[in-house]
Amino acid sequence: MSGRIPQEFIDDLIDRADIVQVVGTRVQLRKAGREYKACCPFHGEKTPSFTVSPEKGFYHCFGCGAHGNAIGFLMEHDRLEFVEAVEELAAINGVDVPREQGAGPISPTAPLFELLEHASQLFREQLRERPDAIDYLRQRGLDGDTAGRYLIGYAPPGWDFLLQRLGANDSRKEHLLQAGLLIRNEEGRLYDRFRERIMFPIRDSRGRVVGFGGRVLDRSEPKYLNSPETPVFHKGRELYGLFEARRARRELERLVVVEGYMDTVALARHGIDNAVATLGTATTPEHLQRLFTATGEVVFCFDGDRAGREAAWRALQITLPELREGRQVRFLFLEDGEDPDSFVQQHGAAEFRQRLESSQPLSDYLISHLRAETDVTSLDGQARLAEQARPLLQRIPEGIYRALLLERLATEVGLSAKRLETLIFTSAATPESPRRRAPPQHREPANARAGLVRQAVRLVLHRPAAALQVTIPEGLDELHKPGLVLLTELLLSARDQPGIKSVRLAEEFAAHPDGGAHLHTLLMQDIPLAPDANWTIELQATLDAIVAEALEQRFTALTHKAPGGLNAAEKQEFRNLQQQLARLRAGPS
Repeated sequence: MSGRIPQEFIDDLIDRADIVQVVGTRVQLRKAGREYKACCPFHGEKTPSFTVSPEKGFYHCFGCGAHGNAIGFLMEHDRLEFVEAVEELAAINGVDVPREQGAGPISPTAPLFELLEHASQLFREQLRERPDAIDYLRQRGLDGDTAGRYLIGYAPPGWDFLLQRLGANDSRKEHLLQAGLLIRNEEGRLYDRFRERIMFPIRDSRGRVVGFGGRVLDRSEPKYLNSPETPVFHKGRELYGLFEARRARRELERLVVVEGYMDTVALARHGIDNAVATLGTATTPEHLQRLFTATGEVVFCFDGDRAGREAAWRALQITLPELREGRQVRFLFLEDGEDPDSFVQQHGAAEFRQRLESSQPLSDYLISHLRAETDVTSLDGQARLAEQARPLLQRIPEGIYRALLLERLATEVGLSAKRLETLIFTSAATPESPRRRAPPQHREPANARAGLVRQAVRLVLHRPAAALQVTIPEGLDELHKPGLVLLTELLLSARDQPGIKSVRLAEEFAAHPDGGAHLHTLLMQDIPLAPDANWTIELQATLDAIVAEALEQRFTALTHKAPGGLNAAEKQEFRNLQQQLARLRAGPS
């Protein structure tokens, strides 16, 4: 069913979800106090470090860093797209997924999807009528089944094939422009973007055509022409062939990332149906997230020329922040002048699969690349290698993978892994320039009193219901303290959404500029309160203490000026402070 899923439904579904039920049907959990533990399903381990909290609606692995809510778990574990995960969680809870359609306004992208699908059908019809295009595909080793599976078509010569068939009125023409199927020149004339090209439809995770790649049959330029960025097509997000790969295999043990459309379909023609291609752009973090949602192992297969190796190094750097246990990244370099298409045509699928099995792990490639640029037989060379590795290692999340890579690098530079780690990460925490230092609100408090705001944030985050009954002290919103804006908004949001779970409250403010990036860390930390503790009283006392601390500091400053040193305004402020402090010390009435 088409139509957008209302955000209110998704929020309510997350709040109502029994995350223990969701995880427990896929992972063997055992109770440990108020939480549940298991060996992490996302990386190999013998000692359980995977925790599920029913109160917070949250899972977290202290080994590999995997974390999230029930929808995130389904996406990660079952390798589902977001919409699929929402539908699965709704089915578990026995509710139907509503869609915003019918009485509501039609999505502005609906006409674009309709025209793109219609254009794809027209291109396929044209291919059947063009012997020259069919002969070209046969010469490239493709058969009818492969062309049909990937919806391959043909855009005929001429300037107005789609314009004449789909541009019935001004509204339709405008939508064709928005979909990237037409171009308007400087004189205002409209004409087809794709002409006399083999057409490769690009489909999103739901199988909808979102754009096209077109290849010429001869040696004219440009060889490939891609759809531009549109409201429904983003090159840095989509991967050609991912929909087809997921449909071919329910369980994708591996995905092979290649550089072109023909590489993808040529491999599929030879039974290697788990290849995908980036769309004329470098690999992006969004690509990596989509890849690791679908599989645990990614092999980058690049052409053997200089451009291919440069693309591989860029891909490695983009991949580093996504590395954690349970994820493998490898690199396969073909000989200079070869690409996956030509290789599989000449050497066959069995040889290509063998190359995949012996492809180079990311760690090997990283170190071999650095070694090629330095002379590690000298102390200067070893120091240079370590210095070049510094920014790369700093991008890898903390965990076993980074620790193992540090050990490997340490043997190259002749240091212990612990010493190398200290040199790389301690210097990163104390940079040369003061401009690079973390903002004060991101540092740990120097003492317990400096941590009152953080403590209040933790209380609200761990028990949002406590915010419903507290009285926000007078003057709290007038103070200038790091994290106080975030605290105030957390309190208001928890009040406005009774029943909200901790994980959704943390996600709602994860991008908050006043310290939202630390909410995930705070959510992981236990609060040492007795089982029968009253969280509302604890939160109220902490809020009062925040205001009292600021008032006392000002009161002390004025006291030091007395007697005789205060002007009339300061004397009035002094009396007001006495009254406010007295009310706070007396507690809520």
